[in-house]
Amino acid sequence: MNSEKRYMPQDMSGKYCLVTGANSGIGKEISLELLKTDAHVTMLCRDPGRGKDALEEIRSRSGNASVDLIIADLASQKQIRAAARDYLSRYEKLHVLVNNAGIVMDKRVLTEDGVEMTFAVNYLACFLLTNLLIGILKNSSPARVVNLSSMTHRAASLDFDNLQGEKGYNRDASYAQSKLADILFTYELGRRLGGTGVTVNCVCPGGVYSTLWEDSSKIVNVFFKLFMKGPEEGARLPVYLACSPEVEGISCRYFQTRQHLKFQRVNPRGTITRSSTETYKTNVAEKLWAISEKLTGLSSDGDIKGLK
Repeated sequence: MNSEKRYMPQDMSGKYCLVTGANSGIGKEISLELLKTDAHVTMLCRDPGRGKDALEEIRSRSGNASVDLIIADLASQKQIRAAARDYLSRYEKLHVLVNNAGIVMDKRVLTEDGVEMTFAVNYLACFLLTNLLIGILKNSSPARVVNLSSMTHRAASLDFDNLQGEKGYNRDASYAQSKLADILFTYELGRRLGGTGVTVNCVCPGGVYSTLWEDSSKIVNVFFKLFMKGPEEGARLPVYLACSPEVEGISCRYFQTRQHLKFQRVNPRGTITRSSTETYKTNVAEKLWAISEKLTGLSSDGDIKGLK
């Protein structure tokens, strides 16, 4: 425990943090650990009941009452815009944005915006919400964006002719592609924000069992529960990136923990490593950005249509 404390700040009082997918799993544990540093935490959750229960739980466990809740379904661009407005109406600062929310879909399902669900929630919501909050992040600098990704991105490449499973949907391939898109977005956003004081990094927390896998087959679900790390351990590296002074000023990097099973010791600092070759192709990142602008209504000058 002492070795972990050495890498964590003693005080985050006066700092404002927003965590998506915060009512369970890694998101809830990230919110809890940030509260323990005396930061103010806003939990962005889809379900009002589960969100309220999680808020009350971590408020009690942390002893810090400085936590609140915003309700939004990240599959809905309308609700993402409303969530951004809600945050901006409450606060003038945002020092840490953790894009954690994610899903796994066995079948191809379209959102109300006509976007494939996995791509919409795991990637496009991250793209839209972050861009909506760029102004307040810049005004709060130094500030940090931490995007949750996965080692599965290494098995993927972006197929722009089948980006949303239009020609054939596969659960694992769709998930991996969405996590690849998250890393491409991380690097491209980091490049665009160079010199602003806002850093952008992505993190693979290792194999973590969470509610993400509850809809998997019974055999797979039992295996994950028995052998994968719990969300408490999975939250350590994202929290380290969110507030450790050791990574101040570091941007456009991929952090990964080498420990994947729950019986292995976890290094809270993880390690900076190279992501897949595909993630460093700036032409791919720029093409993805342009497509994402069209799918979200984000214009080239950064204004969101319908937000004003």
